[in-house]
Amino acid sequence: MNTLLDLLKSRYSLRLYDVGKKLSPEVLGKILEAAHWAPSAVNRQPWKFTVFQSEESLKVIQQVYPRPWFTRAPCVVVVSGNRSEAWVRPSDGWNSLETDLALVMDHLTLAATALGVGSCWISNFDYEKLRGILGLAHGEEVFALTPLGYPGENDLPPASRERKPLKDLIDYR
Repeated sequence: MNTLLDLLKSRYSLRLYDVGKKLSPEVLGKILEAAHWAPSAVNRQPWKFTVFQSEESLKVIQQVYPRPWFTRAPCVVVVSGNRSEAWVRPSDGWNSLETDLALVMDHLTLAATALGVGSCWISNFDYEKLRGILGLAHGEEVFALTPLGYPGENDLPPASRERKPLKDLIDYR
């Protein structure tokens, strides 16, 4: 359990990527495999991964989130999903898509951390522009994206990542 907690505590949003160090196909494959093993409601797996790693495709994806640090990442993964493929709770019609895709992103970012690869979960992007770039069909939705890459030379994890006291978040009954 300590190994898992250490991994969880070590993950942070990387914003300084080493532009000279690309991800190997093996490392990227392991990260995507971990995401693939995320749980989903009724095991529907309503997700899709789009990987941008060529110089040309990275210039395209950078248009949806034009931050200087974002342009340094050697790889960007977009997680999207199809609402009609996700499980729907019969009692009230709640659709599990966002929960399923959040689990995928969590698995992806944690696997990256375990392999020494940095990530930064991004939800603040130009949604319509990205839909157009991906050519999504009706019912398909973009959930989030993350750059992937190795930390730059001067990157330092945050000195402190404050958390609310656990005792304040638990209601024992």
